[in-house]
Formats: sequence, structure tokens, C-alpha cells
Amino acid sequence: MAQPDQKKFFENLSGAGKAIAVLTSGGDAQGMNAAVRAVVRVGIYVGAKVYFIHEGYQGLVDGGENIEEAKWESVSSMLQVGGTVIGSARCKEFRTHEGRRAAAQNLVLRGITNLCVIGGDGSLTGANLFREEWSGLLDELVQQGKINRESAEKYSHLNIVGMVGSIDNDFCGTDMTIGTDSALHRIIEVVDAIVTTAQSHQRTFVLEVMGRHCGYLALVSALACGADWMFIPEMPPADGWEEQMCTKLSQNRARKKRLNIIIVSEGAIDTSNKPITSEHIKNLVVKCLGFDTRVTILGHVQRGGTPSAFDRILASRMGVEAVLALLEASADTPACVVSLCGNQAVRLPLMECVQMTQEVQKAMDERRFEEAVRLRGRSFENNLNTYKLLAHRKPQSELPISSFNVAVLNVGAPAAGMNAAVRSAVRVGITEGHKIFAVNDGFEGFAKGQIKEIKWGDVGGWTGQGGSLLGTKRTLPAKHLEKIAEQMKANKINALLVIGGFEAYLGLVELLAARGKYDEFCVPIVMVPATVSNNVPGSDFSIGADTALNAITDTCDRIKQSASGTKRRVFIIETMGGYCGYLASVGGLAAGADAAYIFEEPFDIRDLQANVEHLTAKMKTSIQRGLVLRNENSNENYTTDFIYQLYSEEGKGVFDCRKNVLGHMQQGGAPSPFDRNFGTKIAAKAMLWISRKLKETYRKDEGRVFANTDDTACLLGMRRRAFVFQPVVDLKNETDFVHRIPKEQWWLKLRPLMKILAKYKTSLDVSESGQLEHVVRHRRPEESEGVPA
Repeated sequence: MAQPDQKKFFENLSGAGKAIAVLTSGGDAQGMNAAVRAVVRVGIYVGAKVYFIHEGYQGLVDGGENIEEAKWESVSSMLQVGGTVIGSARCKEFRTHEGRRAAAQNLVLRGITNLCVIGGDGSLTGANLFREEWSGLLDELVQQGKINRESAEKYSHLNIVGMVGSIDNDFCGTDMTIGTDSALHRIIEVVDAIVTTAQSHQRTFVLEVMGRHCGYLALVSALACGADWMFIPEMPPADGWEEQMCTKLSQNRARKKRLNIIIVSEGAIDTSNKPITSEHIKNLVVKCLGFDTRVTILGHVQRGGTPSAFDRILASRMGVEAVLALLEASADTPACVVSLCGNQAVRLPLMECVQMTQEVQKAMDERRFEEAVRLRGRSFENNLNTYKLLAHRKPQSELPISSFNVAVLNVGAPAAGMNAAVRSAVRVGITEGHKIFAVNDGFEGFAKGQIKEIKWGDVGGWTGQGGSLLGTKRTLPAKHLEKIAEQMKANKINALLVIGGFEAYLGLVELLAARGKYDEFCVPIVMVPATVSNNVPGSDFSIGADTALNAITDTCDRIKQSASGTKRRVFIIETMGGYCGYLASVGGLAAGADAAYIFEEPFDIRDLQANVEHLTAKMKTSIQRGLVLRNENSNENYTTDFIYQLYSEEGKGVFDCRKNVLGHMQQGGAPSPFDRNFGTKIAAKAMLWISRKLKETYRKDEGRVFANTDDTACLLGMRRRAFVFQPVVDLKNETDFVHRIPKEQWWLKLRPLMKILAKYKTSLDVSESGQLEHVVRHRRPEESEGVPA
């Protein structure tokens, strides 16, 4: 990271005299509008002129009214709209030299030399070719007398920055493309709806999802709904798959499973590169098993609807990074694409990503499928490995023989995605040969002996269930240590997996402290963070927080819509989170809030007054509504009621106010695809870590497990670009125990983005931006502490 004296600040970057154009091209994807909004507002914020190019490259070639200067208000109310408001179109003319020359003329006439392209690999490749030809195109235009030599010299180079908008997530170099998460939301909504009807009639459903060349949507939705079988282009089934699949389906029915779900990517193929269609699979099941089988083809439903909170935040972050990249670009800077790596926005050379994406297709065409999976990147490979671990139950004879017993428990408040994590842990544990014990009602239930063995079939259908099916309590173990130790001894528990929030973390600290007194706690212990508050130290994300963010975003959308018929209204909304302002801040960014009050950023009456004045000025524009979020514990004196009354009084005659306390609806509901997938992957990793530690700490001479070193009690968290196992002892220094939050929180860096997009002048540290990285060819890492996963 840059040293303090080398820090770069956003406000020191000037766009004066520069013109930026933004276009969306290719297939539409939810979240494109959020990216356009971010580019427009950040561009205007730094003093640049920003232009919309309507109808993609077609608008660029046609010029005229298709190229329109954007104003701040032009992008109001588009954050929550799916598709692309500025339009997208396939354009044959841009593929010709003449078409690109016409496009260059249209840009030069308006002084535009910075182009932000949001689209797939075809759109970005076209943009790169346009950039490479730019000086030659200008020379031709001078010769034809369409522009003068002075203009050609003034606008001598074109800067290109790309953002990938594609629901298929088929672009190498980024973990997620804009629109993928929203498409997964649509798929999972359909699966959840189908589950109830399928169970009622004992049906088999074959679901066909998009992904002609990439199986990401099918893979993640299969993980997120616990599908019985999955077909994707990157992993054709082995010969004889028909019999294997039918055997598995009939075994599941024999175990009283009332439904079967098979997910098929539209580009699914067999090992001979022949298509596997949903209709073929249906006919096979009917012919071989006689099951009542239906096909559902989701089609363009996946492209539609409101963008998810994740896509809005991803697109907003990428939009800001894209403007930064354009401001810093020079004639020598290669065209770059803004990507997501772990939890970081990075810049990669556009053509490196395009070439790698093309290599994937080449590998698949040549039937080098393992290579294709590796080229897709670590996110794809991780998902596939987790699916393989969970999907196919091995016969007892093929399982490793282990004499270890592992207990799984939920601690703290319920969080959507906990059940997906438990299911994953149980099934991976059984595959590893262990006996898995479920503990009901957290540490309190542990002390009371509410423990029983849990089998593979017991967790069927758990991924889509909200809350905690095991039961969870906030009780800490300190008062019950003796009884918990007795239960661990009685049930011969050799390892613990704790899934929960801050109470779970405190519980681990207490168990660790008790190791000196009770040998029973000298076993491998690992915690997986699960809390809507996202306040656990050692992890950027917690299971449940994404579902809560979507609940907040959906509610804010509805509230904003209710104001569309009522002019000049400000809504004050209280979110959960304890002392942690994650939900208020990131929810504010996703919902387009004007302000978000949190504990971590102290505020006083002057700040409140400044916000009221800001909203008063806003009401004089065409955007006559305001949205203010307040974290529940942001300030003990400036309560939600106080802020509501202050705004009502100060805004009298200009705007009126309404308030809304969201409460426990943020904890409930079906888990989002992100939480199902995150819970499934992180719990699988935790169980594999337990297996490794059990082998390392087993003392043959004593016939028991003995683990008392710091690295045998860990928290598994997502930090920047990696899943990392961190000793709980090491995390104590990073924790504010009084307010139950980490001392440093990554998302605080996103707060200035929300303020900038709401038209506040603010300071934004961009020291970590500006480094053009290279595409890393993913080599499969060994599973170990600190290794990216």
C-alpha cells in the first residue's frame, strides 16, 4: 500500500477539459445502469463533460442525437432499473473500417477521447481495435476534409476502459461480471417456487439456464439449490452418464426424497462435443424411470428484473474505477478492463483477458476440459470442486475410515445461509469419513446434551431454508464450560465447527482460554462467520449479510417508488447492525441514499444541518425525494426519532418526512444466491481444514486428539483476495470488544463513493488504484493457511 506521504486523493484528479463517453453494447445485463450512473456522476464530479451514446456502437456510428451530453439528473432513478436505459444494439457497421471511421468522426467533433464500454468480450475487442486504428482513422478524416489537422493533433489518442456486463460470467480475469448475481437471483427464485410444486406431486424438474459457452450460472445455481445433477460445457459427463444419473435419481426417491432437480446449461455437451438438451434428459428419465418429469426453460427471465444489491455495488465500484483509469490514462496506457478479484477492484489489460477467454473456448473445442476449467479462474474452479464434493454421495465402502467425531453448531442470531453451511459441512464431513453430530441451540443446547448424529439425508433441501434449522442462541460458553466438556467427553467429540456471529467469536475466545483447565477443548476448532451485521473480525463478508442487504435495497426501492407520486419527500430508514455500519453504508450505496449515519464515522448537529441543506437544494432540481439511512446504534442521542423530527422541522415548507424501522425482516427470508454459495464453499473448506488438523494432532500412543496450539483454533474468513484461516488469538488485537466490531473495516472506503454519487464534496483515498496488473494463469493451490482459495 502507498505510504502516507505518497497518498493519492480523488479530489486532486481533474477532468477539466476532458470528455468521457459511456456506452453499453451486446446483450443487456442487470447492473449496467448502475455502472452508467457511476461513470456519469463521477465524471461530472471531477469536472469532465460526460456523454451518453445511445444504442451501443450503432449510436456511435450514426452519431447525431444518439450522442447526448449527460447531466447529473439524467441518471436519477436508474439504479434500480434492469437492462440498460441508454440502449444496446448489435452493429454490423462498426465491424467495418468505414463504420469505425464514421464513429471516430462523431467523437472528434465533440472532443471525446475517453470511451467507457460496458459489454461482453466481443464489445471490448471491438473497442480495442477502434483504439489501435484511431490515429489512422483521424488521418483519413483529415484527408477527406471531414476534420482539420488541428483537431487530429488535439485528439490524437483514444483511451478505452471496459467493464464486463454479462449474465453468463464468461469473461476471464474477473471473479464476477455485472449482471451475474442478478441472473442467479432470478434462477433461484424459480427453483424455490418449483420446489414446492415438485414436492407436492413427486416430480422431476429439468431446468435449462443460460450459458451457451460458460456453465457458471448452472454450476452456482446447482450449488445454491442442492441439485441432483448438473450439465455444463466445461465438464461433460463421462460415458455411461445416463445410467449413473438414473441410478442416483432412483436412489434419492428410495430415500423418500419427493423431488429431483436437474440443472442444464444451454451449452451443455457430452465428451464428443454433442449437445445435451433438456428435452433429451426429460425423455431419458421418463423412459428409464417412469418419473413424472417437466422441463422449464428460463430464457430471458434471467436477464430481466431489478439488479441485486451485489450487482449495484459491483457496478458502482467499477464505474468509479473506470473514470479513475481514464483520468490517469496516457497515450502509452493499454486499454484496460476493470475487474473484481476477491473483494478488490483491479485493472487488467483488456486484450490479455480477451485472449484468455478465447483460450477457454479453444480448450473446450479441443476437448481439453480440465484446462478449460483452470483457465476460467479460481472462482469457477472452486465452485466446481465444491460441487463435486457435495453432489455425489459415495458408497460407504469407498469412504475413508475415520474414527473422528465432529460437532457442528450455530451460535448467535439466525442468519440466512446458515443452513446451507451446515448442509455443506455435514456432507463434506461424511465424505471425509467422520461421524458428524448436530448440536441444537448453540452452546446452551451443548451444555444440556442436545446432541445427535446427523446423516447425509437429514440435511437434504436445507440450502434454500432461511433462519437456523439447528436452532441458535446467543448464550456464551463461559458459564457452562464444565457441562460442555462433559458432553464432549460423553460423545467423544474430536473437533468443533461453529457457525455464527460475534457471539460465536467470543465463544471461541472463551473455549481457548479454558484449554488449560479442560483437555476436552484441546481439539481443532474452526469458526465460519454468519451474521447479518457483518461485524466479525477477520472476514470481509459474513453469511447472511448479502440477504440482509437485498432486503434493505428492495425496501428502499419500494419506498422511493411510493414517493414518485408525492413530490418533495425525505425518507429516514433505520437498519440493523449493532454498532457496525456495514448494512447502512453498503445498503445506502446500493439504494442510492443521500446520507447514511453510522457509529464508525461520528457526526454532530452541524453534519445533520448540512445534510438538511443539501436535501433542500436537491428539492429544487427535478429529483424531488431523499433517502437517509441510519444504523441502529450510530448515536445514542441522535436517534431515528430525533433525526426525523429535526428534518421535519428544518424542511418545513420545502419537503416532508417519513420514517421506517426495518427491524427483523433483515434477518429473515430465503437466503440470496451469494449467501447460499458463500456458506456452502466456506463450510466445505472449514471441514477439510478440520480433517487435516485431526490427522496432524492425533497422538497414536495416547489414542486421542490433542490440539492446544494457537493455529488449531481458527476463524476462516474472506480477506481481500483469499480465504484465510486465522488463529483466534491473533484476531483479538484487531477487535473492539466494547462495540463488537473490528478495529479496521474495509467497507469504510466505500462510504465516500456513496457521498460522491449523492453530490457531496468529499475526500477519497485512491492510493490503491492505478496499478495495472496482469492476468494470472491460475495454478491449483494447495489447501493451506493463507493460500488464496
